[in-house]
Amino acid sequence: MPGQIIAQPNPPPDPSHLPDSVREYAVQIKTSNVLTESELRAIEKFRRAVNYIAAAMIFLENNVLLERQLTFDDIKPRLLGHWGTCPGLVLVYAHLNRIIKKTNLDSLLVVGPGHGAPAILASLWLEDSLSPFWEPYTRDRAGLTRLITKFSAPGGFPSHINAETPGSIHEGGELGYALSVAFGAVMDNPHLVVTCIVGDGEAETGPTATAWHGYKFIDPAESGAVLPIVHLNGFKISERTIYGCMDDKELIALFSGYGYQVRIVSDLKNIDQDLAASMEWALAEISRIQKAARSGKPIVKPRWPVLILRTPKGWSCPKMMHGEFIEGSFHSHQVPLPEAKTSQEELQALQDWLQSYGPHELFATQGGRGVVDGAPIEEVLSIVPDKKDKKLGCRKEAYAAFQPIHVPEWIHLGVQKGSQASCMKVVGTLLRDTIKENPTTFRIFSPDELVSNKLDAVFDVTGRNLQWDVASRAQGGRVIEILSEHTCQGMLQGYTLTGRTALFPSYEAFLGIVHTMMVQYSKFTKMAHETDWRHDVGSVNYLETSTWARQEHNGFSHQNPSFIGAVLNLKPALARVYLPPDANCFLSTVAHCLRAKNYVNLMVGSKQPTPVWLSPKEANMHCVAGASIWKFASVDDGVNPDVVLVGIGVEVTFEVIAAAALLRKMAPALRVRVVNVTDLMILGPHGSHPHALNNDDFDTLFTKDKSIIVNYHGYPIEVKGLIFGRPAVDRITIEGYREEGTTTSPFDMMLCNQTSRYHIAAAAIRAGALVNPKVSTEAHAKAAYIMHMAAKDKEYIFAHGTDPEGTFDTPKFN
Repeated sequence: MPGQIIAQPNPPPDPSHLPDSVREYAVQIKTSNVLTESELRAIEKFRRAVNYIAAAMIFLENNVLLERQLTFDDIKPRLLGHWGTCPGLVLVYAHLNRIIKKTNLDSLLVVGPGHGAPAILASLWLEDSLSPFWEPYTRDRAGLTRLITKFSAPGGFPSHINAETPGSIHEGGELGYALSVAFGAVMDNPHLVVTCIVGDGEAETGPTATAWHGYKFIDPAESGAVLPIVHLNGFKISERTIYGCMDDKELIALFSGYGYQVRIVSDLKNIDQDLAASMEWALAEISRIQKAARSGKPIVKPRWPVLILRTPKGWSCPKMMHGEFIEGSFHSHQVPLPEAKTSQEELQALQDWLQSYGPHELFATQGGRGVVDGAPIEEVLSIVPDKKDKKLGCRKEAYAAFQPIHVPEWIHLGVQKGSQASCMKVVGTLLRDTIKENPTTFRIFSPDELVSNKLDAVFDVTGRNLQWDVASRAQGGRVIEILSEHTCQGMLQGYTLTGRTALFPSYEAFLGIVHTMMVQYSKFTKMAHETDWRHDVGSVNYLETSTWARQEHNGFSHQNPSFIGAVLNLKPALARVYLPPDANCFLSTVAHCLRAKNYVNLMVGSKQPTPVWLSPKEANMHCVAGASIWKFASVDDGVNPDVVLVGIGVEVTFEVIAAAALLRKMAPALRVRVVNVTDLMILGPHGSHPHALNNDDFDTLFTKDKSIIVNYHGYPIEVKGLIFGRPAVDRITIEGYREEGTTTSPFDMMLCNQTSRYHIAAAAIRAGALVNPKVSTEAHAKAAYIMHMAAKDKEYIFAHGTDPEGTFDTPKFN
C-alpha cells in the first residue's frame, strides 16, 4: 500500500472515551462580528492572492497571471514544492498582518512546516518584504514573474525556508525544532511575541514533544511570549498524523496537561472570524500574564494560550483527480497535479484551480497612471502593516540584532603553573564574571549537568530559571537546565540568531544527540554569511566535558567523542574545534569563543584536576598559535629530535608528558620533541581551513622527516582525515579512542585504548631506533620492558580496583 486508503476527504478522528466534561477546559469565546466587513473582505482577498502565487510557484514557468489558457509550455519541467501546508500558513500570516497593523504588535513568525516556503515567500512579496533584501523581487510584474518562475529552480529561492528568507530565524528542513527556537528568541526580549506554527507532522517528533514545556522557563517579567499555533491538517506525506487521529477532547486533555489554555479553531465556514477572535483572545491572555509579572504580582504557573487550527490538507486545491481525493488527503502534500506537464486532464484541472482564486481581480494587469503592472490591488494590501519595521519580513530581530557581550579579562583568574586544577572549575569563574557583566545578553543552556560538570561557580551570581519551581521563580536566573539536549539546542539557536550569546555545556557522550540540529543550524549560518544583508551573530559555543577518559561514575555508554567529527565535517570557514590542554589554556579559549562571531565552536576538556602546564601568559600565546613545542618536556628544548610526540586533548597530553618523562629515564639517548595542539584545525593542509598551517610552519613544528606519534582525544580517523594531503604522512602514527571502555579506572581507560604513556614511549623508542643508532641497540628490549610495565599496572588495577599510587602526579624533568 503506497499511501493510506481513505474513505473520505479530511476524515474525522474516531471519538475518544474521555468524558465530555473535558471540553470544559477548552476556551470558548464569541467569534461573530470580530472583523468588520472591510477587514473580512481584505483578509479573504489577501488569502486568495497569496494562495494563487504559492500554487503558481510550484507549477508555472510562463503566463504567471493566467492571461491566456495554460499550455504544456507554461509548466515547469520539474515540479517541486509542498502545497499541502500552504493554505493554513497563509491563513495565519494574513491574520498576523491584520493584528500587527491593528495593535502595533512586535512579532516574529517561526514556521515549523518550513517546506511551506511558497506560502511564506508569496506573503513576503505581497507585503513588499522581499525587495528590500533581494532587489529583483519588486512588487510588480517583473518581481512576481521572477518569484513564480524561479522558485525551486537554479538562481531562485529553494523549496524550504532558510536564511535567504527575510524574517526567518529557523532552517525549515529537519522537523522538530521550531518551538524551542521560538522560546529562545523571546528570552530577554520582553517586547516580542513570536508566533510559532507547529505542523501536526512535526508535532510527532520527540524534540517538539519536550519543547511544549518551554514556557516553564519563560519569566514574563523579563522575556517576551510565544504564541504556538498547531496547524492540524491531518496528514503527513502518505499517512494520517497522530494529532489528526485525536479528537478535540484528547487534544484538550493533552495541552491542558502541558499547562496551556486550549482554543480550538475549526469553524471552516467562518474561519476568518474564528481565527481573528482566537488571536485577539490569545494576545490578551499574554498581556494579562505579563502585566501581572511586571507589576510585581506574578501569576504562579500561568496557563499560556495555544491555538489548535484544524483545516483541510491542501485546502482549495482540486477535490479529486483520477479517482483519488486530493484536497483533504495526503495527495496534496507536495504537488497535487504531478502530471500537469504532460496530462491534458491535469493541465485543465490546474487552469480551473488557479482561475478559482480570481487573479484578475487581485493583481493589476495593465499599467497606467498610478497603477503598477502586476502589483496587488490596494484592498489586498489594506491589512499589511504600514510601518516597514513592523512587517514580519523586516523585523530587525531576525537579521540585525547582534549585541556583542563584554567578556571580562581572564588573566587574573588564571591558576599557578605547576599546580593541578579542574579546567571546568576554573572556567566556571570566567562564566560567573561574564554573567555579571552581561545580565541580559548571555545565557547558559545546559541539559541538567552544570554542577556535575563543575561549572557551578556561576551560581555565585545567578540561578536557574525554572519558573514552576518556587526556588528559582522570578529570580532572573541565567541558567536554563532541562534534560533535553534538543530543547537546549533549539533555545540556544533562537537566542543566538536574535542577537545574543550563549553557551551549551554538556557531557561529551551526549552532544551527539543534537548532531543533526547543529548541522542544520550551520547550514542556516552558512547561507546567512553568504547574504549581504544578514548581520553578524554570536557563535554557537559547545563546552564538552565529562569525557570518555574520566568517567568516574559511568561506563561505556558515556564514552563517545564523536561530536568532534560532526563539527569537523562542517563548512571549514564556520567550524572551530579546540582541545585546550590545561586550565589556563581553557580560560583563554573560552574567552576567545565568547567574543567570536558566526562560528560553531567546540571546546573539549576535563572536569577533573589535571596539571597546569603553562602560566596564563604562556597559555595565551600557545592558544593564539594553536600549537607549540613544549620545551620543558623536550630534550634540549626540542632541537634536532629523533621523534616528535604530539598531545591533542587534556588527558592524552598528560600521557604524552608522562611518556616523555619515562623516556628520559628509560632511553636517555632518545631525542624527543613534545608538541601540544590546542586548535585542531591547524593540522589540515594549507587552504583547507582558515587556521591550517602552511607547509613551512607545519614542518617547523613537526619536522620535515622525523616520525610523529600523535596521541589524540577523539577517533584517530579524524586526525587522519585532517592531515590527508600533507607531505610524508606515512611517518605519522595516530592513537586515540578505540571504542574500548567500561566502568573502570582512569588509567585503565588509557591502557584499553592504547593511549597510555607506555604505548607512546614504546612507539617512540621503536621510531627513534630508525634514526638514532644509540637507541637502536637496545630498542627492542626497552620497548618490551615498557609494555611489561603496562601489563603490571593492569594487573594492579584489576587486583586493587584503583590506579597505582602516583599515576597522575605531575611528571618531573631533571
